[in-house]
Amino acid sequence: MIKKLLSAGLRRLLVGRTEVKEFSTVGIGDVVGEKVYLQAGKLLIDVTTNQWMLGLEPLTFGVWIEDASQGAVMDQSSGYTIYFRRSAPARGEVARGALAVAELVYFDRIDDERGTLFLLQVSNSHIHHVDGWRARLIYQRFYRKPNLSFEKLKAVVTAYSYPRRVRVISFQDGPDYNYIFPMDLLGDIRQSGRYLLGMRHSNQVLKRIVDVKKIVVSEFPAEYKPVIYKLGRNHSASPPSLADLPFGVLQTRKFGYFVPEWVESYKEVGVLKVLDIGSHMLLFGEWTSEEVLRPATPRLHHIHFLHFLQQKRRGEAYPLV
Repeated sequence: MIKKLLSAGLRRLLVGRTEVKEFSTVGIGDVVGEKVYLQAGKLLIDVTTNQWMLGLEPLTFGVWIEDASQGAVMDQSSGYTIYFRRSAPARGEVARGALAVAELVYFDRIDDERGTLFLLQVSNSHIHHVDGWRARLIYQRFYRKPNLSFEKLKAVVTAYSYPRRVRVISFQDGPDYNYIFPMDLLGDIRQSGRYLLGMRHSNQVLKRIVDVKKIVVSEFPAEYKPVIYKLGRNHSASPPSLADLPFGVLQTRKFGYFVPEWVESYKEVGVLKVLDIGSHMLLFGEWTSEEVLRPATPRLHHIHFLHFLQQKRRGEAYPLV
């Protein structure tokens, strides 16, 4: 009895009455509150809408740079730092009050006529959502397992200190192979008509996508989380038939791929380049038009639980889905 009371008391001390998860799923509209800044030498730029997490082992960020002078500084730098913040800094003091900081090293790049995608991998990270001692105890109590060190946890918390939007992926290879699943390691370079997708090598559909070089990415309302998550558990070579799907489908205009009837919009993406970035394969593609089917509503995003806990304590938490 005493042991249970002590355990319950420690839990309340660390997280209060909040349910502990690895990630919190939240609904956010088109405007995300957090800000992200990249520092390379004397260069400090806002990359909030031009940074994406694309691979996990090692944890890899993609940063899109269109300005040639900024690209030149990136080329000449030997190290990079990304700051994740609740809001824009006062007087350029980007490190002060940062939620998380990632130190990165250059891995590779993709040069495109519209810009350059720099691929940077995390070498060290720092998190400030809770006190250091509390973060250590939360790790020991809730997250410790053989394949997750405290350093790896910090890197993941850092990456998910910015909400990562979940989209629906549709792929087709013949009349009987229609695959629909969710992803959050992806990014829409809207101003340049490019798309990025980081897919695990273990995903059975990856080889087919690389061969066919076509994919459809859809936006969907956060309320459909339970439906789409069930499909995400089935990364097999034999996806369910259209008749077995728990929803109706529509065909896209150009590719003729099937998307759930409740999606809000979709982009048909042609894959231009493929790059191995570790545990994941990066697909770099282009899209030329977006089909809007209905008005946008709050979309499903992932944030780390420690980020949600910090928001909740400040009274700033996004609505849970």
